[in-house]
Amino acid sequence: MRIEYGRFHCGRLPHAPPVPGAREQVESEHVNPLPTIARLQLAHVTKAYPAVVANDDVSLTVRAGETHAVLGENGAGKSTLMKIIYGAVKPDAGTIAFDGAPVQVRNPQEARALGISMVFQHFSLFDTLTVAENVWLGLDKSLKLAQVTERIRAKAAEYGLDIDPTRPVHTLSVGEMQRVEIIRALLTNPKLLILDEPTSVLTPQAVERLFVVLRQLASEGCSILYISHKLHEIRELCTACTVLRGGKVTGECDPRGETNASLSRMMIGAEPPKLAHRERRPGEAVLRVQALSLAREDQFGVDLENIDFEVRAGEVVGIAGVSGNGQRELLYALSGEDARAPADSIRVGGQAAGRLGPARRRELGLHFVPEERLGRGAVPAMGLAHNLLLTRRESVRGSGWIDVKDLQAQAGRIIANFKVKAGGPHALARSLSGGNLQKFIVGREIDARPKLLIVSQPTWGVDVGASAQIRGEILALRDAGCAVLVVSEELDELFEISDRMHVLAKGRLSPSIDRAQATVSLVGEWMSGLWTGTGAAAPC
Repeated sequence: MRIEYGRFHCGRLPHAPPVPGAREQVESEHVNPLPTIARLQLAHVTKAYPAVVANDDVSLTVRAGETHAVLGENGAGKSTLMKIIYGAVKPDAGTIAFDGAPVQVRNPQEARALGISMVFQHFSLFDTLTVAENVWLGLDKSLKLAQVTERIRAKAAEYGLDIDPTRPVHTLSVGEMQRVEIIRALLTNPKLLILDEPTSVLTPQAVERLFVVLRQLASEGCSILYISHKLHEIRELCTACTVLRGGKVTGECDPRGETNASLSRMMIGAEPPKLAHRERRPGEAVLRVQALSLAREDQFGVDLENIDFEVRAGEVVGIAGVSGNGQRELLYALSGEDARAPADSIRVGGQAAGRLGPARRRELGLHFVPEERLGRGAVPAMGLAHNLLLTRRESVRGSGWIDVKDLQAQAGRIIANFKVKAGGPHALARSLSGGNLQKFIVGREIDARPKLLIVSQPTWGVDVGASAQIRGEILALRDAGCAVLVVSEELDELFEISDRMHVLAKGRLSPSIDRAQATVSLVGEWMSGLWTGTGAAAPC
């Protein structure tokens, strides 16, 4: 690395010895010749909000056929910059050129007309409409809905993105919603495709299929702007990288010549701390689920069949699985949002809880972090302090009045302890980056000192530093005697923090297996429901 005009330029120095096989691997994976035509040029783009300067004099060039990563920690300004390119946010200063011509992108419709498509980190879908109807809204109105439906089916089959065009969006899991966003973008045949955390809830197999698609698009001349906190994905897929820190461009590199550690240092200024996973003997069962069977609430849901497991004090139990295999139904039943289960089928702290609502379960010490940050985890139009009231009551006095000063102090403490980048307790939930909102929601529940914490997708879209912090807090909570259940599609995450693991497939739960005995290949087999006769431990 060398310093030049306040930036770093990364990659091996001229005299450094080459890594054996690295060049051959790069050439085999990226067969495109070096792109030379500038597809997109940003010059001195600035965007400021009352509490923060999101983008500060940002310049960026993306060439035709280039897969260009934008790397930065949560709150670095990546999503704001992408929304400016897509016309969803108006810059305060700076210029944009597309295919060599100056343009003013005033709204997403103008962006799409230029050939720019975007997959948002927070989905822009209407819950009450079907998949096909949502996709239809962004396409040529000369097409009939039946034609759009067939195109969705063809594109989904072509790229291995399993989705039913007739399903209402409100019945989809987060992973399935992400597939809809990706298919919608691909159907526009874009010249520039912007992907904001596109793989955050996709399985490893789905990610590989998506990468095949993206490489094919790049080979055909499509430019790709790629935002991800998964550093190995950036190294594998991208041919160029721009680093943002505090809203400013601080460096550029070819990620193929970097390591996860070097990319992490560029992004957050240091490598993430190593997690300390101490061996400890768990205590009594805090959550016990026995013979839980629940019929789906709608035709697109998944039936839960004879679910049996327990989570004991002082242990982390992980549940892996492909999105749409019953995770939503199980989490609704455990959180109390679906209270149809027989009372004794779910016991919390020894008490029958199957028929209790969320508030009564919180009284038993159960706190829950849902996968949907905006809408279920937080109210977008409310400030962070008032979002505490969704699950916390310490600032509500006996008369029913809210002690606003105490509420703000409580929110300020969570913001400070969990290093949330926000304009203070009054900042609206929707004003935070996805990763910072996730840190606040997780912090809100951990700060409550629960006896049982249930977390879905704890580090979805969160940068490497914040991911390490959240996982460290989960392990600290476990070491303090809390029972923790983590439902995640990130196998690396589950292997890192779990003591035991299950797999959920087609509404059925696998036997329990200790982390030391589990392997990625075994868990992958179990994701297809193939665990009969594996010799794994019997269900709890």
